[in-house]
Amino acid sequence: MTGNRLLQVAPSRFEAWVDEEALARLGQFVVIDGRGVRVLGLVNWSRAEDGGFRVGLLPLGELDERRRFQRGVRRYPTPGAGIAAVDEDDLCQMFATFSAFGFGIGEVSGRTGQTAYLNPSALFGRSFTILGQSGAGKSWTVASLLQQAVAAMPKAHIILLDLHGEYCWRDDEGTLHAAFPEGTYRHVDARRLEIPYWLMTFSELIDLLIDRSDEGASVQTAFLRDTLHRLKKREAERLNIGFVSIDAPIWFSIEELYREFKAANEQRTDFGKTKGPLFGQFDEFLVKLQSRFNDVRYDFLLKPRRRNDSESLAGLLRDFVGLGDPRCQITVIDLSGVPFDVRPAVSAQIGRLAFEFNYWNPRRREFPLVLMCEEAHAYIPRAGGSRFEGTRRSMERIAKEGRKYGVGLGVISQRPHELSETVLAQCSTFICLRLTNPDDQAYVRDLVPDAESDLVDVLSTLGRGEAMVMGEAVPLPTRVRIRRPDPAPHSQDVNYHAAWRGGAEDLNVEAIAERWQRQGRY
Repeated sequence: MTGNRLLQVAPSRFEAWVDEEALARLGQFVVIDGRGVRVLGLVNWSRAEDGGFRVGLLPLGELDERRRFQRGVRRYPTPGAGIAAVDEDDLCQMFATFSAFGFGIGEVSGRTGQTAYLNPSALFGRSFTILGQSGAGKSWTVASLLQQAVAAMPKAHIILLDLHGEYCWRDDEGTLHAAFPEGTYRHVDARRLEIPYWLMTFSELIDLLIDRSDEGASVQTAFLRDTLHRLKKREAERLNIGFVSIDAPIWFSIEELYREFKAANEQRTDFGKTKGPLFGQFDEFLVKLQSRFNDVRYDFLLKPRRRNDSESLAGLLRDFVGLGDPRCQITVIDLSGVPFDVRPAVSAQIGRLAFEFNYWNPRRREFPLVLMCEEAHAYIPRAGGSRFEGTRRSMERIAKEGRKYGVGLGVISQRPHELSETVLAQCSTFICLRLTNPDDQAYVRDLVPDAESDLVDVLSTLGRGEAMVMGEAVPLPTRVRIRRPDPAPHSQDVNYHAAWRGGAEDLNVEAIAERWQRQGRY
């Protein structure tokens, strides 16, 4: 064969013959030109054959008469169409399609000086995900992305769930450090933020207080519903609210709730001779509630000191969305000190607060929010489980409906195949760092647009801090070296060599024991 020409056409994959080595390199952009149809393709495989090269092409989009790129292929070329290298100026123009937004996240790999720009409305306005195995640079990417977002959009409103204290942390002297410039962030310890029990929905309270596998779960649930509605209705009357939902964020006394259950559980009539209809039905419930109440780790949830009346809701919301004192673009909610088994409930409330805030906000289009979920697989899992039902429901609601109310969702995970399929299926942009696990790669391949699914094979070859960006926020699938964040997050790997050669001779083990006992890392 001679010449550079198209051999085979399928909806999402083309095959061609080229006799120029430059056109057979993996990652090379080419133009398929035939009878007025000009399609931009990307070489994703090649092999030497009969003095030339047989190559596979991914069709990325069309070039119009003015050589402007448009995603998607509406008219397909026919076999025999010519193959040529993309003009360098045209390629630079494509990469710079979104340059007017000023939201650059790094440099296009292999193209020195070419900045990779994203469309922030397409990224934050629709769900997106940052995926990569441990050590691939996820925290680095999150920090860099948010730093660039704040620099380009000074009125951004971002809520970041920080599970491991990587974005805000204290040193040995207790000084607070952050992965964001001073004045752009506010660090909030989830325990001090006080997301109190009375903000929880009925379903979330069930997850916290009732074992669904218990034989008496249905009776406990019914009594909880009746009692909760009665307590909230009484508070609503004080607030001059006519109709009250059982899920309304209205204060009620948890001590009174306990007393109601205890009285029904011990009720006797006929001078103690006859047991009440619910006698002994709530033993498990009372033990569980009492144990939660006596556990100091749950004080921020069950024993709020500031958020102990309905009027305190507005102050909580101000702190939550960055309108408190001081005002900031990024609210970092530190969950590192929250007990592992209560993180799902707290995360569910944070997600619900974000959604409900803008759902009831008449100026939501002027005040869009983004909720960033670090280590999302830990509390938005793919597999079912009663402990995670509330969180999954809350985050999936944002993923499916948040766009309508100005609430975006960003999920970060090192194990995508363990993450809720519903959430990932709603993502329109994928920022994928190094992934070598075959299960994770297969899962991501099924989720990205079909025309870009073959690019998932590249993920195992990415370097640290390098990502393949696919989806609506980028003009065309792009391999990007993420810009170094300044300041960097507190997520560097431990240097075992240095530590084991010249590390500490001794430790203050008493202080470690004390931190463990009081459940505080700082």
